[in-house]
Amino acid sequence: MPVPAAYRGRFAPSPTGPLHAGSLVAALGSWLDARAHGGQWLLRIEDIDPPREVPGAAQSIIDTLAAFGLISDEPPLWQHTRTDAYEAALARLRERGLAYACGCSRRAAEADAGAAGLPPGVYAGTCRGGVQGGAPRSIRLRVPDAPDDRIGFTDRAAGSVVQSLAREVGDFVLRRADGWWAYQLAVVVDDAAQGITDVVRGADLINNTPRQIWLQHCLDASTPRYLHVPVVTNALGEKLSKQTGARPLDGRDVLGELERAWRHLGFAPLGADTPAAFLRAAVDRWRARWVAQ
Repeated sequence: MPVPAAYRGRFAPSPTGPLHAGSLVAALGSWLDARAHGGQWLLRIEDIDPPREVPGAAQSIIDTLAAFGLISDEPPLWQHTRTDAYEAALARLRERGLAYACGCSRRAAEADAGAAGLPPGVYAGTCRGGVQGGAPRSIRLRVPDAPDDRIGFTDRAAGSVVQSLAREVGDFVLRRADGWWAYQLAVVVDDAAQGITDVVRGADLINNTPRQIWLQHCLDASTPRYLHVPVVTNALGEKLSKQTGARPLDGRDVLGELERAWRHLGFAPLGADTPAAFLRAAVDRWRARWVAQ
């Protein structure tokens, strides 16, 4: 597969708490891929969900990454400053007849999905022809109808991934009922604005990729290459997060934390004696596996 000439990658954490082991795996993988390609690595703070954000967490994330040697090549992009761009994208989609207002509550949407024989969580298109059930609550994007609804891509790790948007997702939310922007719209608009060529992130997000590719198509944006890396789980097999007991990274053991993230990415221990030596060696090993293919 051809490699983009001007590689631009990114790490995009949400400031819901301090970085933990799972965060470091994604950050390290994305940083290594950028360095191994001789490209740029950018930091984006996904601060568009104020109810979930923790005061001071964003700066803590920036400082922690720097302490681990992972420093953005450009000033961080803060999503809370991007409202005008999201509004413009939404207006464009509405002008094209691709986005519409939805008045469905979560309970009503679940009931309609069941009546239509769709799996739980799949939107049945109830408000496509006009708002049903009261005042508009959210804005949704139309997905293609079957049989033209299959969106696929080749993940650098997982290989071919195909998803039926109509039957597995349904028309998805661009702006939430509470007025905040949805992740799907913000990530696509910002990847396009920053010229992102490659996305390296956790495998828990792989099922989001087909709907993001569809939205890229709707906005005439290019599609990056994708590499989804293994997620870190707790003893119960749950994705490691603040809610599942993730502890903050130990800044007193930078080298140990880096080595553990590296092993989770599927590599043998490097045995480096400093974080800087570790990162130099890791770039070479990453290049041998993921670039020189």
